[in-house]
Amino acid sequence: MKKYLLDTNICAFFLRGKFDLNAKVQQVGEQSCFISEITIAELKYGIENASTEEHRKQNKEKVDNFLATANILSILPTLDIYAKEKTRLRKLGTIIDEFDLLIGATALANDLIMVTNNVSHLGRLDGIVIEDWTKS
Repeated sequence: MKKYLLDTNICAFFLRGKFDLNAKVQQVGEQSCFISEITIAELKYGIENASTEEHRKQNKEKVDNFLATANILSILPTLDIYAKEKTRLRKLGTIIDEFDLLIGATALANDLIMVTNNVSHLGRLDGIVIEDWTKS
C-alpha cells in the first residue's frame, strides 16, 4: 500500500477545500497520509499571520480539528538525511528552504511519496518520489 507525506501547501489547500483534496485523501485512505512536525509549525504560523482576529480563530479551529486526527511524524529520525541532502545541494548551488528540506527528508526517511505542488524545489532531493495532487 502506498503511503504519503502531505506538504504544508497541500494541507493548506485541503483545509480551504481546494482541488477536491478531501476526495483524494479518502481515496488513498486517511491512514496512508502523514504530515511532518514542520508542517504543524507552518500551519500555526499561518494561523498567527491571519489578517483579523476572526480569521485567526477560524483558522485555528480548522487546523486544530485537522491535527486531532493527523498522522504526525517526528523529524528526529530524518536529520541525517537532512544534513546529507543539505550538503549535497549546497555543493551543487541548488539549496532549498530549510523547512522544505526537512519535510522532504521526512518523506525520504519514512519511504513516503511526497505530495506537494512545490515540485521544482522538493524534486531536487535525491531519490524523492513526488505526486502533485493539485493537478488533474
